[in-house]
Amino acid sequence: MTVGIPIRRLWPEPSTQPLDDATLTHLYRRADRPRLRVNFVASLDGAVTVDSYSAGLSGEPDKRVFGLLRMLCDALVVAAGTLRHEGYRAVRLDERRRAWRRAHGLAEYPTLVVVSGSLDLDPAQAAFADAPVRPIVLTHADADPPPGLSDVADLLRCGGDRVDLAAGLAELHRRGLTQLLCEGGPHLLGALTAADLVDELCLTVAPLLAGPGPGRITAGDSAPPRHLPLGHVLAADDGVLLLRHARP
Repeated sequence: MTVGIPIRRLWPEPSTQPLDDATLTHLYRRADRPRLRVNFVASLDGAVTVDSYSAGLSGEPDKRVFGLLRMLCDALVVAAGTLRHEGYRAVRLDERRRAWRRAHGLAEYPTLVVVSGSLDLDPAQAAFADAPVRPIVLTHADADPPPGLSDVADLLRCGGDRVDLAAGLAELHRRGLTQLLCEGGPHLLGALTAADLVDELCLTVAPLLAGPGPGRITAGDSAPPRHLPLGHVLAADDGVLLLRHARP
């Protein structure tokens, strides 16, 4: 694949050669056990948005890895607030990436999993209405769905008055969705961290200072620190860093 901005490996095994998609796919490869991978982009000073949206932090190298991670996952997990705010559309892949999935025995498209305690969701949003694979909404027993939601998504209820994330992820694994990719938002990352469910964090660091105001990539109640060793450091020629931290 021809790309406009090369990505190179800084650590380990530094190389001046640009990384092609096959090499990137190997670096971010699927695990042989269930895994929850989280993908975020942030500024140098820790901001998760610019002008209230993450798009202001993302460039071509980040989008390249973003698409690759979607290709590799079984399910894409996102909080309802992020789904609404970022205007998620249906999770679709181009033919090249669908062919890769077919060749590796995967469904053509990953399953969208939306985490929502309130079920404040619009069944007409393209993420549901135009989805190539029926989405799953992870919620709890007390939540009341809006009219039409059950027509376009499966409701997975885990927990009494709040979403039990550990039970929800275990049920996704039972359904064969073992390679999970979470794209946020910050409160979902905070809850996953508190429950010690994060196996890997892929963090793109954009070379800019956003200034005061925007929040961090994580939010919510305090939780014990979780150690994630460094897996690799990649750098794009536009100054973007692509970090991968993972459990051993």
